[in-house]
Amino acid sequence: MMEYSKATEFEDFNIILSGIINRLKQLSGGEALDDGHEALISELVDYVDLQARLKSKLLQIGIALSAEKDIDTLLEMIVSNGMNFTNADGGTLYIMSPDEKYLLFKIIRNNSLKVRKGGTHGGPIPFPPVPLFRADGTRNNQNVSAYVALTGETINFPDVYEIEGFDFKGTKEYDKKNNYRSRSMLVTPLRNHEGEIIGVLQLINAGDGYGNVIQFSSDYQFLIESLASQAAMAVTNTTLISELQELLNSFVKVIATAIDEKSPYTGGHMRRVAELTLDIAGELCNSEDEKWKNFKLEPDWYEELKTAAWMHDIGKITTPEHVVDKSTKLETIYDRINLINSRLEILKRDVEIKYLKRKAELEATHGGDGHIALQKLDEEFAERIQGLEDDMEFLKKVNMGDEFTSDDKVERVNKIASYNIIIADKTEPVLSGEEVENLCIRRGTLTEGERKIIMNHAVMTYKMLSQLPWPKKMKNVPIYAGEHHEKLDGTGYPNGVPEEKLSTQSRIMAIADIFEALSAADRPYRPFKKLSECVKILGFMAKDRHIDKELLDFLITSGILVRYAQKEMKEYQLDNFIYNGKEYTVV
Repeated sequence: MMEYSKATEFEDFNIILSGIINRLKQLSGGEALDDGHEALISELVDYVDLQARLKSKLLQIGIALSAEKDIDTLLEMIVSNGMNFTNADGGTLYIMSPDEKYLLFKIIRNNSLKVRKGGTHGGPIPFPPVPLFRADGTRNNQNVSAYVALTGETINFPDVYEIEGFDFKGTKEYDKKNNYRSRSMLVTPLRNHEGEIIGVLQLINAGDGYGNVIQFSSDYQFLIESLASQAAMAVTNTTLISELQELLNSFVKVIATAIDEKSPYTGGHMRRVAELTLDIAGELCNSEDEKWKNFKLEPDWYEELKTAAWMHDIGKITTPEHVVDKSTKLETIYDRINLINSRLEILKRDVEIKYLKRKAELEATHGGDGHIALQKLDEEFAERIQGLEDDMEFLKKVNMGDEFTSDDKVERVNKIASYNIIIADKTEPVLSGEEVENLCIRRGTLTEGERKIIMNHAVMTYKMLSQLPWPKKMKNVPIYAGEHHEKLDGTGYPNGVPEEKLSTQSRIMAIADIFEALSAADRPYRPFKKLSECVKILGFMAKDRHIDKELLDFLITSGILVRYAQKEMKEYQLDNFIYNGKEYTVV
């Protein structure tokens, strides 16, 4: 498209030029043009050709500026193109500070002095910001860059040493120190689409192509002003995109923190999973292993995975806290084991009252001759009380959920549930049906219904994230986040996605989520695990094709797992472990 526009431009010019030549011939009576006319036309051709090429180059620069996403690279392009346009020896770019009180040095270039500071390829800039206002609040109009930033005017000096009204003391000192001579200077503001001045471009010592310093021509001034305008819009757009990305990242982290803070036990879970996910992904990108040669993360893909990792548990915002934090089988808003203990105490009281009444009856009926019956009654009473106390200790232990609940334990729970107590003339069972269901949970502390509530967070994660208008480059955020509980054998949830449809990103997040959960020392529903136990469990899961074995191998052999453990796990959890026959030293 660019070539077509350029060709059309020159075709139109040739038509116009031919018309001018024919007109001159008519004016000269049809005779050949003299040398003066030929020279004039040649100069005209050269001038128009130069203008056309500069215009074309300006358009190309504008396209390049608008396409650049990295702000430092963009700022370098502005200075280098400005210098190339005008054959300038030096260039400086300032950006307005957020409080609009200073100009910050961003890029400094000088070809003769071989100075390259700032940007992506230059060293640090040692100069302090240029103040726009003095200590008394008045404008700093003596500094030329500050003046341009404050007024919006373009300054074009033929020789800065001969200009009054501006303070070039710093420039002269710099020249003296570096055996340099600053002469011509062009300073123009960078004004964005809203009319705000966001920076200043300063060019020094325009060249004539033969080693001589000349003043910046009015044509070049116009082009540099056009370049500055395009540059301002590009900088504004790039900065806006960067700020929006930062806003999104901050919002994501705030939401993740809020979800983690719902539970005192899962605080930091989403951060740790996100960091571990990105560590694994980053190391995979740098791996020289043949199996990972095709795994690459472009900057946009990295942001996509990072966002998904930070948001992978957003669905838990809909999960009741008492289910997430359920540390015992009978816990809801509170642990109901104490309520059951109270009921058994009432039952013990009833047994004791019945015993005392029967004892009084025997003493009244048999007097001293009833000692055998009384002894038997005492023994039965003591046995019954001891049985109830044993039942209570049994229920307390079963309630913890840290051991498998066998059939004989289930049978005993049901036997205890058959006990009745009388409260306010009403007979009630010691254990309700719902309490029996909870106490008979085979593993862990969650009922099947509660487990479905927990599992539903993955469904809600995908559902909530899918409703957001993600840009094309982040379209997979809902997928990666929603698949962190899927398994390679297709038995995961929420959708049972088979191995061939699970992306590497989803597999990475799954293994990061599992290892974080295993290695956390503060989960209420199980005792802490040592690192060697976590590795052993991960090995079993890989063998059962719940997680990707190649990723597990990489996680361990790359050193990522050990580094994570040393950073995030408690000291008493750390121990050396053996994986695939090799011992790994942690402590």
